[in-house]
Amino acid sequence: MNRTTVRAAGAAPAQNADGPNAQAGDAGAGAGAPTPEDLLAIVRRLAGETHPDQAREVTLQTSFERDLGLDSLARVELMQRVGQAFGVDLPAEALSEADTAHALLRYLGHVPENAAAAGTQQVPAQLAGASAALPADAQTLVDVLEWHATRQPDRVHILLCDERGQERQLRYRELLEAAQGVAAGLAAQGIQPGQAVALMLPTGFDYLACFFGVMLARGIPVPIYPPARMSQLEDHLRRHAGILRNAAAVLIIAMVQAKDVAVLLQAAVPSLARILAPSELAGAPPAPGRQRALAEDIAFLQYTSGSTGDPKGVVLTHANLLANIRALGQAAQVTPDDVFVSWLPLYHDMGLIGAWFGSLYHGIPLVLMPPLAFLARPARWLQAIARYRGTLSAAPNFAYELCVRHVRDTELPGLDLSSWRLALNGAEPVSPATLEAFAARFAGCGFRRQALTPVYGLAESSVGLAFPPPGRGPRIDVVRRAPFASHGRAEPASAGDPATLALPSCGRALPGHAIRIVDETGADLPERRVGRLEFRGPSATAGYYRNPGATRALVRGAWRDSGDNAYLADGEVYITGRVKDLIKRGGRNLYPYDLEEAGGKLPGIRRGCVAVFASLDPASGSERLVILAETRERDEAVRARLRQALDQAAIDVIGMPADDVVLAPPHSVPKTSSGKIRRLACRQAYERGTAARAGVRPWLQALRLAARLRLARARVGLRRGAAWAYGAWAWTMVAALALPCGGLIALLQRPRFGRRLARWGARLLFRLTGTPLSATHIDRLPRGAHVLLVNHASYLDAIALTALLPAVPGYAFTAKREFERQPAMRRLLGGLGALFVERLDARRGVDDVKRMAAALGHGDALVVFPEGGFDADSGLRPFHEGAFLAAAMAQVPIVVAGLRGTRTALPADSWWPHRCAVEFEVGQVFDAPSPEWGATVSACNAARAAMSTLCGEFARPA
Repeated sequence: MNRTTVRAAGAAPAQNADGPNAQAGDAGAGAGAPTPEDLLAIVRRLAGETHPDQAREVTLQTSFERDLGLDSLARVELMQRVGQAFGVDLPAEALSEADTAHALLRYLGHVPENAAAAGTQQVPAQLAGASAALPADAQTLVDVLEWHATRQPDRVHILLCDERGQERQLRYRELLEAAQGVAAGLAAQGIQPGQAVALMLPTGFDYLACFFGVMLARGIPVPIYPPARMSQLEDHLRRHAGILRNAAAVLIIAMVQAKDVAVLLQAAVPSLARILAPSELAGAPPAPGRQRALAEDIAFLQYTSGSTGDPKGVVLTHANLLANIRALGQAAQVTPDDVFVSWLPLYHDMGLIGAWFGSLYHGIPLVLMPPLAFLARPARWLQAIARYRGTLSAAPNFAYELCVRHVRDTELPGLDLSSWRLALNGAEPVSPATLEAFAARFAGCGFRRQALTPVYGLAESSVGLAFPPPGRGPRIDVVRRAPFASHGRAEPASAGDPATLALPSCGRALPGHAIRIVDETGADLPERRVGRLEFRGPSATAGYYRNPGATRALVRGAWRDSGDNAYLADGEVYITGRVKDLIKRGGRNLYPYDLEEAGGKLPGIRRGCVAVFASLDPASGSERLVILAETRERDEAVRARLRQALDQAAIDVIGMPADDVVLAPPHSVPKTSSGKIRRLACRQAYERGTAARAGVRPWLQALRLAARLRLARARVGLRRGAAWAYGAWAWTMVAALALPCGGLIALLQRPRFGRRLARWGARLLFRLTGTPLSATHIDRLPRGAHVLLVNHASYLDAIALTALLPAVPGYAFTAKREFERQPAMRRLLGGLGALFVERLDARRGVDDVKRMAAALGHGDALVVFPEGGFDADSGLRPFHEGAFLAAAMAQVPIVVAGLRGTRTALPADSWWPHRCAVEFEVGQVFDAPSPEWGATVSACNAARAAMSTLCGEFARPA
């Protein structure tokens, strides 16, 4: 349910069309088995229409893309025409895999039966009768899945329908078990809690299992997507590399077909250590000791679409998501009898949260289709709703527009949409004209206009924010254009007003949430005054991931800035447009959506591929109104008429001509993955003079991709080689320093001298290995006897502390007694004055506490790792109380400190070091605790909480 504004279709990159499906019945529907000549005739006709100035030979082996220059839109048109001509429904995979007429003939011989005939089938028994109980006490999404897997393990959670119409039933228990396997595989790969893992997978079982697998491993899922076209590759890589760098992602789980793209991303993102297919995560043993996710943990990062700038990672916790899902369920009046049908991509919040997580929480079945299945033939969406008796389904405005224009009359008989009670329209500008056209087109199929439900939401509010009363139907506010543009007043228009605007209501704020409209000073505005929409509620994000500047712009105390302009009328919200899209010209505030929609309706202009934006005129300093529109026309006379027509459309819609009209070739107008016009990118391309530049030829793009891929692999290989060389150098330096320094320390057995020599050697080691070393608040350390508590994450900890701690007073380390049984370690540690302590034998442990207290009584300072040991998983282990008892007996203070970076620099499950900054911070100084056991336990808990903050790791449960 992302941002919803007014009236523009805003179709996605591969979802537009230049007009209705004219001339589709080239060979005559139902003409019997197709012959190669029949098919070639259709291809030749479309190629001639697409490139009228170029005569091209068409054979069975001619490539649609390479030889005929048919882009993805033209291929969608070809599939539509072929399907109509031969009376068949081509599978969605034909769109992506059939690049020649010869390949297409195979699909014509093996196609599924028309699914429209299945519209009256009953709901499968596995999808009926969901439990009325809800996981009301769940704190996380993991809790929700486990709740259902425990109470109804064999119920169908998701019915996966692939491009061929085949079904797979996914039950709650199966999803949980698969996710647990992925979590074990991630743990075996060394993924630590809080690390980001990117998912570049198509809709399907692997995506679902891997998403929850990352959450079970306490990683942070980051959904991304592969490029839709070769022409998008460079922009895709640039944007996604920025996302992954911001997230500091350490691993990509990618489908095999996308591994080349993943390699290019890996070369651009230094933190990306590995690329794995889902199958490579299977078979690992369970990872014990991982703490369960908490409500305040980041559930995943939802990167904004970037329609007005660079994508930003919205931090969404489990608490945020569950609050939003519960509020949406209440607003939509979800019942156990509901069935959700969705083709929406799972890397977008409306498909991920609204469709999947919402269905999961409420225990209702989800029928999940791949997006390509809908794009290849929009009727499949409606047929799935009819077949499975869907009651809930959501889509952006362009999807409803596609259904109006591309669902054939022959597909309507038997299509029963009477079960559809909420047809949610969000994520992009909502067109009242599209709403009315959809209602009229499918009224004969049982669709009720009252089911149409415009909604409003944004990633910063998880997904949903405003919702109208279910079953009311659209409420359209018609306002006078002049006061709206000049003064921001939404005055109701009378019947005779010649210039009006129509805006759909998105209802009221969700339960437990609030919306207000403010002016530029932050003061509340009255109803029917346009201003900036702010919101608050339990779904609201705390900010953007690792982006404090953007977070400061977002947060207004308890309120969040939506970045949208809107007004209230009768308590309901009407979205007028993005703040950054607003064009100020001639004392009027203009929004681009009306003009973009009007321009897209002109013959010769690609529908949904018109961008209207402002560009600063460097000469006058004022904003210039620019129209950028895609067209396939090449004749200059025709293009001149198109410019005149666009200028006239501007006069008709906004009352003034454009300052500049730019005609560009197909796919020149940049869009987000959800189909929104990226107006900022359009403006930047216009100001660089590249907006109308023709795209690179496919064969040249393929050569460039191959070259970039070889360069990327070489870069990744060099990075790995450099890492190996660094590790080898580091161990060489360890050997060069440890042998003489360690040998001398072990030989002399003089702790004061040994500590000074060890400190000199440790500092030289860090310098020679190029390891950044820093200490904060070191001046807080007392001069006299005290206990210094430090977290333990690596064998590097003792070396780092030796280098960082001051030589005076010298610190004695406590070491596990196992080292005393090793002659070399006993001599070395003895030469440093270490105290060997017992971790397992309680009786000897009491004696060791007395020895520690005696040393403290003699004025020594002790370094203690209270966890007693470490392992590969992050998180503070439970503390041993010995150091606290010793401090109580000697009545000396306890100092808590934290080490950061050593776990990465030398992991517990590897002996190969990595270059990583090591930071040490001294925290709170606690007075000596009372000798009573209760006081000792309280001191232990307080110290552990303080250390967790200092070292940046969570406290594991006891």
